[in-house]
Amino acid sequence: MLSTAVVPDFSSRRYSYAAVLAAAALGAALPGAAANVLAPLLAVGLVVFGIAHGACDQLILPAAQSSQQVSQAIAVWRNWRYMGWFLLVYLGLAGVVVGLWWAWPAPSVALFFLLTVWHWGSADAPAAHETPRFWLLHSLLRGLLVFAMPSLRWPTETLGIVNSLLTFAGAQPVSAAVFGPVATVLTLAVGVGHLGLWASFAVSRQKAVLRQDAQEVALLILLFAALPPVLSVGVYFVFWHSLQHVQRLVPLLGYAAPAGQFRPARELLRQMGFFLRRAAPLLLVSCTALLGLGYVFSARLPNGAAWFSLALVVASVVTLPHALLVTFVMDASRWRPRKATPTATIAE
Repeated sequence: MLSTAVVPDFSSRRYSYAAVLAAAALGAALPGAAANVLAPLLAVGLVVFGIAHGACDQLILPAAQSSQQVSQAIAVWRNWRYMGWFLLVYLGLAGVVVGLWWAWPAPSVALFFLLTVWHWGSADAPAAHETPRFWLLHSLLRGLLVFAMPSLRWPTETLGIVNSLLTFAGAQPVSAAVFGPVATVLTLAVGVGHLGLWASFAVSRQKAVLRQDAQEVALLILLFAALPPVLSVGVYFVFWHSLQHVQRLVPLLGYAAPAGQFRPARELLRQMGFFLRRAAPLLLVSCTALLGLGYVFSARLPNGAAWFSLALVVASVVTLPHALLVTFVMDASRWRPRKATPTATIAE
């Protein structure tokens, strides 16, 4: 491992910190009112951040080449060949996931959780000077934390979500006698793993990354302890994972912060406006497709648990191609060093 310290960019993550801290405080102070307060915020955030954060996937590959390629990709009517190949591969991978759900529902549930562990962990853990093997461990520990804490703090609710998804897919549910020990062992492994991780950061003198990683883990523990899993994981997905993905992507797409002093909230709105203008076409298509899917299944879904399970299945279908893009393009420098290329600004 390299010994040179990394200074993380705290400014782009403070919005996630604030949202998570506020949600955790709400859950601890007013547990009975938390769902009523957070539900509308999560509903809006799911569209603006959650669904939208994957609606610029078609721009990631061109952005990795040059800002000119991004401009051409935005003007899709000038670049049908690229869009055709992109959609063929992207939808092809999504179709593979659909086939897996159809043929092997129980393994598909496990695969979905494992893929989510990897994607959330590798995309959201603070950047550090790590070997590829150590980066893999760091990513897995962060992703497993998101599943370990709700399983330990809210075992009944978490098991209910897992079994609802298994039942929805036509697989056998998991018993509490099996789930409880697994959750305990997983939590212990995540705790011991993080202690080893932080010791390694200390030895390699990555004090800034050590401090940031420990602070983020503490914030996430507060979130998952204060709110039941549907709410806590929802807050994490919308205001942590999705929001940070957008903030990582906008510079890649050519966004440049205004010169001089500016208010953080105004800057966030400016970033979101830049991103949503580019995400709008696929975001509109995605929302229309989801509304159509809801209409088709409305008579077959008896309760909220079934609706939530359907949402998880739909999310799993696009998680595979999205996660591959993030890992092999956006995060390539973390596991395969490459020369940095300057990114020009796209005109607003």
